[in-house]
Amino acid sequence: MNYIETLGAKAKASEKALRCASTEQKNKALAAIEKALCAETEKILAANALDLEAAVKNGMSAAMQDRLRLTEERIKGIAQGVADVIKLDDPVGTADSGSVRPNGMRITKIRVPLGVIGIIFESRPNVTVDAAVLCLKAGNVVILRGGKEAYNSNKCLCDIMRAAIAESGLPEDAVQFVDDTTREVTTQLMKCSDYIDVLIPRGGAGLIRAVKENATVPVIETGVGNCHVFVDDTADLEMAVNIVDNGKTQRPSVCNAIESLLVHEKIADKALPLIKKRLDEHNVEIRGCEKTAAILGDCVVPATDEDYATEFLDYIISVKVVSGIDEAIEHISKYTTGHSECIVTNSLANAERFKNEIDAAAVYVNASTRFTDGGMFGFGAEIGISTQKLHARGPMGLRELTSMKYLIDGNGQIR
Repeated sequence: MNYIETLGAKAKASEKALRCASTEQKNKALAAIEKALCAETEKILAANALDLEAAVKNGMSAAMQDRLRLTEERIKGIAQGVADVIKLDDPVGTADSGSVRPNGMRITKIRVPLGVIGIIFESRPNVTVDAAVLCLKAGNVVILRGGKEAYNSNKCLCDIMRAAIAESGLPEDAVQFVDDTTREVTTQLMKCSDYIDVLIPRGGAGLIRAVKENATVPVIETGVGNCHVFVDDTADLEMAVNIVDNGKTQRPSVCNAIESLLVHEKIADKALPLIKKRLDEHNVEIRGCEKTAAILGDCVVPATDEDYATEFLDYIISVKVVSGIDEAIEHISKYTTGHSECIVTNSLANAERFKNEIDAAAVYVNASTRFTDGGMFGFGAEIGISTQKLHARGPMGLRELTSMKYLIDGNGQIR
């Protein structure tokens, strides 16, 4: 039995207790986690400081360091996220539908936990807590494999949560941490189909691709966000500037940040200088087409096909001037990762076309893509943003961490 199989066996041994736990029992464990996170803030910050020190030595970008960084305020926010999950309705055991067959047999379709979930993620320590508490509330056991760049932060958070869960009376192995970040062990996790029911990767394109190519465990694909904003010729330019600025600079290292801007040629002369002026406040690098360069000048780096296909996760944006909504939809359809796409327009017809023709998990009209988030959608915390179409799509909250089970009550019926 290898290392991951050992964790998997412990997870399976805890699965029944979680599957059968009452809402009250699960909420008690979550309340213990919330309390412990607040009480151990200094310990968490000390562990995170070790990761940040290593990040600086390794030349990590400022945007990625921000993704890694925990502060007292952010820890309070993480703890508040736990409190928010406590308030959410428990989906386990709820009936989705039911019927009585002509022979008198009663069939009820209810929600049940997925079972044992493996989660592989990068950089962001808050994911450690978000993932654990959502899985727990939905009655699932979770095995967490975070990135080596956040090792100390993740291990500290997991240790705190495990102790809190044990104190509440549920098995501490409901949450387990993979403390070996080697490729070999990660591959073991991807192939541990005897113990793990579903694998959820949350990170960049490289991670998602590696999991898809190597996993034998069923995978729910999340994370990669090559998100676009198309500024139509009827757009309110002040609104457009605000949406592009928020989408690119509010937190560029996350998957719902925008990476590409399309501007209608009829308003490009007015819109692009206004947008550039705002982006300059954050020193955003612009990689654009020839028309973009003709309007904005030598500051524009010539854009390549690779630039238009890239999730930068940094203060970089690709820009293209387009002839209209047809070219915008064609461009987005070519380069989208199916995450979040936005149109800024005052044309109802163009808004409806964009919503109907763009194939993405979230399609926006006149609002920032930064809202693609479980908390913003009212789901509490989220496990990730699913960009595939099977099982779940978009922000994955509690409901998306459950499956279905049919209960059949009869009185002797035979076929």
